[in-house]
Amino acid sequence: MEKKDSKALIEKKKVVGEIGEKLKKAQSVVFVDYRGIKVNDDTALRRNCRKAGVEYTVLKNKLVMRALNDIGIKELDGLLEGPTAFAFGYNDIVAPAKIVFENVTQKKLKAIKGGLIEGKPASQEQMNTLAAIPDKNTLIAQLLCVLNAPIRGLAVALKAISEK
Repeated sequence: MEKKDSKALIEKKKVVGEIGEKLKKAQSVVFVDYRGIKVNDDTALRRNCRKAGVEYTVLKNKLVMRALNDIGIKELDGLLEGPTAFAFGYNDIVAPAKIVFENVTQKKLKAIKGGLIEGKPASQEQMNTLAAIPDKNTLIAQLLCVLNAPIRGLAVALKAISEK
């Protein structure tokens, strides 16, 4: 009996370690209350997450709590009650929050509980604010427009002067 218990304990420690590595590696993690989601909505959510490079998974709250505590984060323990899914963003800090928030506003998901932003605890409000930030490509396009505007203005002014 003890051998079975020790094997289970070793396996749980291994899983906690893997979760801890994911939490450390992720730029952002969104904790999601997924109660009441329909199968086809869940399938679409997972598909959108994969397209955006986001890992969406359901994990045991106690194991995630242990992993968080192992990396020194205890402020999120209260969020790990009830059914919780996790969206890990490794390459894009905004993508997980944006995808989950979109599903919450469409009433497919119940709510964002909170999460992590660059390894620091984040409230539900902070995650919602993160979701409002445009994606990387949109930000780059906006920056290019801002940088291009003075040059465009100068060209228009010079053309007007040359036409006089």
